[in-house]
Amino acid sequence: MIWDFRGPNAAHIANHHAEHLDEFLTQKGIIDAFTGTETHSDYYSIAFMVVTENWALDLRETLKPHRGQYYSQD
Repeated sequence: MIWDFRGPNAAHIANHHAEHLDEFLTQKGIIDAFTGTETHSDYYSIAFMVVTENWALDLRETLKPHRGQYYSQD
């Protein structure tokens, strides 16, 4: 799941959002997931959460990501 942030504070906002995603995972006891951020430019950053497929649909409805994609460690 991916959340896009644009503007001069995009990296800061993405980092802050990822902190809240981590808190959410801890609160719900979800251990088979992780979060992070990526900065693509001075004005565009993303926060992301990687979850197993069994969590994806429920969390998508709850967290309303801007977009999503399948992730593979390969």
